[in-house]
Amino acid sequence: MLRSEVEILMKERHALLKVTGAAAGLVAELDSHDLPQRTAEAAELLAASINSLNEESLQDALSAVQAAIVD
Repeated sequence: MLRSEVEILMKERHALLKVTGAAAGLVAELDSHDLPQRTAEAAELLAASINSLNEESLQDALSAVQAAIVD
């Protein structure tokens, strides 16, 4: 029983990491000057949420979508 619950949680974590990694990649590619005001505000909220992640979680998320941080 516990094993199946852990497996479910790991699958959910992986799915959330993929969503977070994809969102981080999208935000990194956006030019907020080209976006409508409301869209830019939503992108800023998303970026702030991503930036609040610890480094390890962000790296895990980027790895889940085969992305990398480029300086």
